[in-house]
Amino acid sequence: MTMQPLDVSWLRGEYGGECYSFVYVRATPEQVVARLGGRWEEFTPGPFPDDPDHYPSHGDPLGVTSIGDWTFVFDPDWLGTREEVITQLSEGTRLVSQAALGIEDIDYLYWCEDGEIRFAWGDEDNYFEETPGELVDTMAEIDKLYPSFPRPYEGPAFLLVEHLTGIRVTEQLLKGSTLMWGVVPEPATS
Repeated sequence: MTMQPLDVSWLRGEYGGECYSFVYVRATPEQVVARLGGRWEEFTPGPFPDDPDHYPSHGDPLGVTSIGDWTFVFDPDWLGTREEVITQLSEGTRLVSQAALGIEDIDYLYWCEDGEIRFAWGDEDNYFEETPGELVDTMAEIDKLYPSFPRPYEGPAFLLVEHLTGIRVTEQLLKGSTLMWGVVPEPATS
């Protein structure tokens, strides 16, 4: 697969001051919500926030939708970085999560398989020095597309998500999707 740069300026621009987690799980939305401790029947349909002023904040509902064989979870907080949550969600399947707070230049990306973190890319101590063999060629291609080494949330992370899930995240995809919105219990801290 030949990668093409992705325009995520809409997310970096108007939503740049907001925190978000995008979590992709190869499972049904109902399965994902149940694994998060939520009740699917309590979720209601609505759009991806079209205006950052309507962007949910910590404690607000999260949104889920199907994209092919995957469930996309939009969380207005750091759910996608909670290792105990993402490893549990990935049991028996694949999970990829990315989270960012553009205004602070903070971002994370995780790839999990069957309850195990295979790769983490991000700030502080969540950065794996060694790239798994399955990602070496992909990372080299991403480096060629972005020779100035921008922050992962400025494009590279989205290409890695595309490689691992087959989902090319675009403004049209997200804003054209109907998400099911609901609340899940706050994960216990370990």
